[in-house]
Amino acid sequence: MSIADILSVVVGYAWNLPLVILLVGAGILFTFMMRWIQVRQFVHSLKVIAGKFDRPEHAGQITHLQALSAALSATVGLGNIAGVAVAVSMGGPGAVFWMWVAGLFGMATKFTTCTLAVMYRKVDERGHTSGGPMYYIRLGLGEKWKFVAGAFALMAAIASFGGGNMFQSNQSAVILFDQYGVPTWLTGIVFALGVAAVIIGGITRIGRVASKLVPFMAAVYVIGAMYIILTHLGAVPELLAGIVRSAFTGTAAVGGFVGVTFRTVMIQGVRRAVFSNEAGLGSAPIAHSAAKTDEPIREGIVAMLGPFIDTIVICTMTALVILLSGLWTTGQTDGIQLTVAAFESSMHGFGRLFVTSAVFLFAFSTAISWSYYGEKCMEYLFGPKAVLPYKAVFVVAVFIGAIWSLGPVIDFSDTMLALMAIPNLIGTIALSPKVAKAAKDYVGKLKRGEFYQKPPSTLFGG
Repeated sequence: MSIADILSVVVGYAWNLPLVILLVGAGILFTFMMRWIQVRQFVHSLKVIAGKFDRPEHAGQITHLQALSAALSATVGLGNIAGVAVAVSMGGPGAVFWMWVAGLFGMATKFTTCTLAVMYRKVDERGHTSGGPMYYIRLGLGEKWKFVAGAFALMAAIASFGGGNMFQSNQSAVILFDQYGVPTWLTGIVFALGVAAVIIGGITRIGRVASKLVPFMAAVYVIGAMYIILTHLGAVPELLAGIVRSAFTGTAAVGGFVGVTFRTVMIQGVRRAVFSNEAGLGSAPIAHSAAKTDEPIREGIVAMLGPFIDTIVICTMTALVILLSGLWTTGQTDGIQLTVAAFESSMHGFGRLFVTSAVFLFAFSTAISWSYYGEKCMEYLFGPKAVLPYKAVFVVAVFIGAIWSLGPVIDFSDTMLALMAIPNLIGTIALSPKVAKAAKDYVGKLKRGEFYQKPPSTLFGG
C-alpha cells in the first residue's frame, strides 16, 4: 500500500463518527452550560459588530467586525461551494438538516472558544496580541498542559499549508483551467502575489481586507443563490420537508444516486458543516483574540455569528440551489462541478462564471486568514523570528498548490485539522465553567445598562 493510500485511509478514520460525536456533543454541552446564549444574545451580537460598544482605548488590534470578518474569511470558502455539494451527493437532502444542527450547536462552541481566546490572550508592549487554543490551554490549565498546547500549535501550523493554502490555490487553478483554459501557473502567480500583498501587513491588514471582501463576496453569493431559489419558490416548501424527512430515515436510491443510511446522512452533514465553519477545531479563536475589547464574553458573542452566517445561511443557499436543480440525483457530477452545473442550469451562460468567481474569492480569503493562524502557531512554537520565514514559505506553497496534484498533502493536512479538535475541546471543556460564570456576569451587567454604548449616529464609522 502506498503512502497516498495510507493517508487516504487515515483521514477517513480521523473524520468519522467519534469526531462527529465529540464536536456535536461539545456544542450541546456548551449550549446548555451557556443557557442557549447563541439564541438569547443573537440581537446583541449584531449591535456589537455594528460598533455600539467599541472603545478605541481597549486592548487589541482590530475591531469586532474585522475580527469576525477575518475568521469568516477562513471559513467562508470552498467548503460552502464544493463541500456542500459533496455532502448532498453522498448523503442526500437529509445531510442539510444535520448541517443546520451542527451549525446551531457550533455557535455555542465558537462562543466558548473565542471567549477563552480573549480571556487568556497575551498583549505585548507594542499592543500586539497573541491568543488561541495554545495560549488558553497552557495559561488556563497550567504548565503541565504545555505539551498539549504545543501539539495543537504544531498541527494547526501543518494544516495551514494544506487545506488553508495549497488546496485553495489548487481548486481555484483547476476550475479556471477547466472553465476558461487559464494556465494553472498563471493562476498560481496571481494568487500568490495577492496573498503576499495582504499577509505582509499582518492581522491589521488582513482584518481590513477581510472586513471589505467577506461581506461583499458573501452578499453577492447569497443574492445569486436567492435569485435561483425565488425563481423556483413553489418547490421550496416540499424540498424543505424532504430535507427534514430524509434526515432521520436516510435516502432511497433516486436516479443515479445510491441510497444511503441515517448514519451516512448524519456524518456527511456534520462533517461538512465542521469543515465549513471550523467550530471546535480551534482556528477561529486565533483571529478573534486580536479584537479590541476588554470584555472576553463580548468577543465570544460576536464569534458565534460565524457558524450562523457560514453554515445556516451560505451553506443552505448552496444546498437549496443544488437540490432544486435535481442534478444531485444523476450521479454524474459531484463536488465543485455539481455546484457549477446547478448554478448554470438556472443561470444559463452566467452560472459557471458566477461560481468560478466565487471560488477564487472564497479561496483567496481563506488563504489570507489561514496564513495568520499558521503564523501565530509558528510564533508560539519558535518565537517571532519564525514569522517572516513562515510567510515566505506560505506564499511559495500557494504557487506550488496551483500546479501540483495534492491528494496526499491534503489528506495529511485534513488529518491534522481533525486532530486539532481533540486538544482544543479538552481544554475548552475544562475551562468552560469559567466562561459560563463570566457569561452570567456579563448578561447581568448588560441588563442593568452598565456598559458604555455609542449613539446610533456613530455606528459603522458614522
